[in-house]
Amino acid sequence: MNNIQKYRFVCTLTFGDIYGQIVVWLITVTLSLASALALMGARRPVYALATVGLVVLLSLPFLLFAFVTTLLNHVELSAIDTESSMDKIPSSISGQRPVQANS
Repeated sequence: MNNIQKYRFVCTLTFGDIYGQIVVWLITVTLSLASALALMGARRPVYALATVGLVVLLSLPFLLFAFVTTLLNHVELSAIDTESSMDKIPSSISGQRPVQANS
């Protein structure tokens, strides 16, 4: 179970990676609201609410799938050399003071 310390886990996801997905989903919701407003003039406004609910309900799983797959594509797990990585860490960062010999 201590082998997990030999790996580096880094997420390189930025806002620019998901920006397009957010814009497409906002356009989808806006178009569904526009169609709902168009249907409000009909005899049964329940259809308008059902249209908005159906579009949002059907588009959310696709949005979630797009976000999760984009996130997983930006996760890096790489092996590190524990001996060389411990040499690079200064003692002030690791919280340990240097040991001095008394003579």
